[in-house]
Amino acid sequence: MPTDDSFDLVISRLRGGDQAAAAEILDRFTHRLVGLARRRLDPIRRKVDPEDVLQSVYRSFFLRNAKGQFDFSNWNDVWNMLVCLTLRKCGHRIEYFHAAVRDVRRETMPRPDADSSAEFEALARDPTPAEAAALTETVDELMRQLPDERQRQMLALRLQGYKLAEISGEVGRSEQTVIRVLERVRTRLARHLGTEAEDS
Repeated sequence: MPTDDSFDLVISRLRGGDQAAAAEILDRFTHRLVGLARRRLDPIRRKVDPEDVLQSVYRSFFLRNAKGQFDFSNWNDVWNMLVCLTLRKCGHRIEYFHAAVRDVRRETMPRPDADSSAEFEALARDPTPAEAAALTETVDELMRQLPDERQRQMLALRLQGYKLAEISGEVGRSEQTVIRVLERVRTRLARHLGTEAEDS
């Protein structure tokens, strides 16, 4: 696979603690990650600010990267890891606020929402480096299993927090088509997680 010299340079500088390199990571990914966190945190939106979650995500990311715990080949690898961390940290916040003594569902009933992100409910805690790497591999594998680029784009947009209608408009396919594709991905993810549980 050809390497991106600018990518290699940024990652090298980042591991050396270069603040400009860290700023480039923030500029490149923050907008999409905030959208993803906002969608994921919708059930507890009055309790948690997505930007606060992102601060925790970046703190974990920069600390682990400085320790050499990640091995990135391209920007997609970085994005997948940041998505993984964001989903896990959002899941942890949701789990915290749904605990019995502080369950926000006692304060307000959740909105019926067919466009939920419940398929990632299993990603409920901050991953170890090995778990994060395994999840990144799982996402990559799901991408490879999709038969064409448009379907891979649907999954990528969903991971970025886009709604079904937005994805439909972006890829030029009906919402029903988007739903069918994402349902297949959910099924494959559930099957994969179930296989892992049986092996553990």
